[in-house]
Amino acid sequence: MRRMSVFPQHGTALGLTANEIRQEVENNTSELVSDLVNLSARARFQAIRSLPVSFNERKTIRNRVNSVKLSKTMLPADCRQQVSRSFRKFRANLASARQRLVVWQDTLKEIGGRFGTSVLSYFLFLKWLLKFNLFSLVINFCFITIPQIVHAPNISNPTGFRGLELLTGVGYFNQTVLFYGGYNGEVIVSTLAYNMQLAYFFTISAYLVLCGVSLLYSMSRSFQNNFVLETGPVSGGAWRLLCSWDFSVVNEKAIQYNKNNLGIQLKESLSERLQEKNKMSLSDSIKRLSLHLLAWLLSLGLAIGSSAGIYFLGKEQLIFSFDHDPNDLKAEASTLLLPVVVSLINLIVPLLYSLISRMESYSNPRAQIYISIMRNVILKMSLLGILCFYWLNDVPNSTSSCWESFVGQSVYRLLIIDFIFCLLGIFFGEFLRNVIGTMWIQSLGVPEFDIARNVLDLIYAQTLAWIGIYYSPLLPVMQVLKLFIIFYLKKVSLSMNCQPPKHTGRAAQIQTVFIALLFFPSFVGTLAMVSFTVWRLRPSDQCGPFQGLNTPFYAIFNWIDSIHGYPESNWVWWIFENVLRSELFYYLITLIVLVITFFLWQITQGRKELIKTLREQIANEGKDKAFLLNKLQTIQKQRREMTSYRPQDFDQTPHFNPNWMNTLPMDM
Repeated sequence: MRRMSVFPQHGTALGLTANEIRQEVENNTSELVSDLVNLSARARFQAIRSLPVSFNERKTIRNRVNSVKLSKTMLPADCRQQVSRSFRKFRANLASARQRLVVWQDTLKEIGGRFGTSVLSYFLFLKWLLKFNLFSLVINFCFITIPQIVHAPNISNPTGFRGLELLTGVGYFNQTVLFYGGYNGEVIVSTLAYNMQLAYFFTISAYLVLCGVSLLYSMSRSFQNNFVLETGPVSGGAWRLLCSWDFSVVNEKAIQYNKNNLGIQLKESLSERLQEKNKMSLSDSIKRLSLHLLAWLLSLGLAIGSSAGIYFLGKEQLIFSFDHDPNDLKAEASTLLLPVVVSLINLIVPLLYSLISRMESYSNPRAQIYISIMRNVILKMSLLGILCFYWLNDVPNSTSSCWESFVGQSVYRLLIIDFIFCLLGIFFGEFLRNVIGTMWIQSLGVPEFDIARNVLDLIYAQTLAWIGIYYSPLLPVMQVLKLFIIFYLKKVSLSMNCQPPKHTGRAAQIQTVFIALLFFPSFVGTLAMVSFTVWRLRPSDQCGPFQGLNTPFYAIFNWIDSIHGYPESNWVWWIFENVLRSELFYYLITLIVLVITFFLWQITQGRKELIKTLREQIANEGKDKAFLLNKLQTIQKQRREMTSYRPQDFDQTPHFNPNWMNTLPMDM
């Protein structure tokens, strides 16, 4: 195939006039077009892309080739090529449109460019949680809420809307489809019978199973990419200096922040190495260990004391809630006391934890971050754990009414009050702190965006949403709205009031830790609570889809018994009786999971050893190269010295030297 010749466009060259040059260029173009016509579609596409001309000229050549092919023949092959070309263009346009439709894509790029990947990880985590709740909202609304609304709303004694229900969830919302009591267990008679008990049970179960599978997959992939494949000395000064710069940052102010943070991290890394070399004495080690032990005792004491106070406050409120008039607004507002106290504990106790960590004076900032995360997780999970115990042990035994709706309303109030405290934290903790630090007390400076605290707040709220999914199927509506509002408010607050954190560790590894915390104890604890409710607790006799059953799981037993008489459904009955109700099946599943985990662990260890061996091999090859270079320089130096001091013999007789190869210089 010919390539186009490039000639000057003005004046003359090589004795040719401008018209002759244009004629020569046109001849070359015509020859090129004739050569391209005879090529296949893929080869022609590659050839046009490789032409050393501008994009407009390549486009002109392509159009000329297409016009020549269409003028020569109209064979079916040309039609197929035309259709294939149109399909490729349509697919490219579709991919471009799909990228533009991705939620917050440009916004996330802007955040990553201004504040780096560490801050971006928070917003990516928020977006990931939003997908969970959108999926839950869609399946619950389609398979549970719509059939109930279309069939017959389960509403008794409706009350007027007074506005306070938006905070408390009681009153007008008490018998709506927002909570468990708004559903019944009747079979909707239509062309195909629709069993509301089975729909409620299997929809909630399918959502929790899919969430668990997604969390396991995300956690394993993130762990493999960020821990297993990146083992080694990556926290030293060389790695920080050469490999830790965040090239996604393009904002000048953010670049200056990153420079300052990198300098701080290098100083801390050097100080850590000096502390490792200077070993502590026995008395200093005992003193530090005692200090850490005292700090942990204080932290655990605060968590246990807060949990005990919440439990006794809940019991007192439970007695009061069934004695007041349902139309009493003051009594209805008093139900907000428990969620307000829980939110205050989640706000104040972490501040005390930060004071305790300063008292400990950790030398490693990353260790301080992980210790702070661990203490806050213990606090939040202990509060949720004692609330779950209160809901599953005290509430069902204290009321004969719809206790499931009571639990759903309690979770709803916790979620709403947590959202309000989040808004107050953005205003007082970031906006006012920025105003005070920049205008009055400049020593405070601009507040940092605390990634760990914000992500733990998201995990806490998502745990509440998962806990309430059984008692309030439409609770994901509130969580979706909350995440949307928080995303934009945090983005604005981050741009106006905050700076990137100085101590972040590795963003990818911290994100892996957050996913692991979302799985355990958050998701696992929620799954245990819902499972206990389904298998062990007796449902309310006056409300809900499972009223009249010993446990909600008896709906499955009744369904299996009803299909046992149909020959075409015997395989379902056999699987349920001989597989799902067999302890051996679960033992085998557990054994298979353990074996797979063992093999994956061995593969991980093998990869670690391979990476370690390759690193040692690279180091040894570097030493071998240095040794050979030194040896070669020594030999060359010795030969130069021997040549300069050898006596010159002028022998006129020609002769042949059989070792002439050894007389050549080494660098030839």
